Amino acid sequence: MDLFGALLFQVIGQQLSVAATRRTLARIEAMFAGRLPSPAELVATDPVALRGAGLSWRKVETLRDLAARLIDGRLSIEELGTLPDDEIIAALTEVPGIGPWTAQGALIIALERQDVVLPGDLALRKAIQAAYELDRPPSSDEVVAIAEKWRPYRTLATGYLFASAFERSGVPGSATTAAVQPSQA
Repeated sequence: MDLFGALLFQVIGQQLSVAATRRTLARIEAMFAGRLPSPAELVATDPVALRGAGLSWRKVETLRDLAARLIDGRLSIEELGTLPDDEIIAALTEVPGIGPWTAQGALIIALERQDVVLPGDLALRKAIQAAYELDRPPSSDEVVAIAEKWRPYRTLATGYLFASAFERSGVPGSATTAAVQPSQA
């Protein structure tokens, strides 16, 4: 999955369960002959059709803004891929509706960065709680502190923790898929 596809996937999944994300993603892919759209195809699509596929108006706006920036050169997939993680996150979070969680997930999926953690993800926080036998899920700051020990392989550790969380919950899906799926539901 390229960076635009990963960001589309991440934006769709914001604040949704894994199942709801998969359903919405399937409807979007059905609109584009079984694949994710390019930025130009997304911008050319009627926003009402995107809304009909299950996206909120806010997500439609975010994705169209992202696509427009990629089309007009304000953002470049090629250039972003050469930047350090923190600079990619900074550039992507300038797009309204894209926050650190979305950008971090895209770093894992599309750019295969090896040292990324998603401290705001509820499933990860619950997995850390179980693995470390904590009395409550750690805060985002506590996740960052705990994950410091995992450097330079925080992505791998995050994936294992997501896999353990999904095994406990009985939800099918690979660690990579889980690592970028929202878990607030």
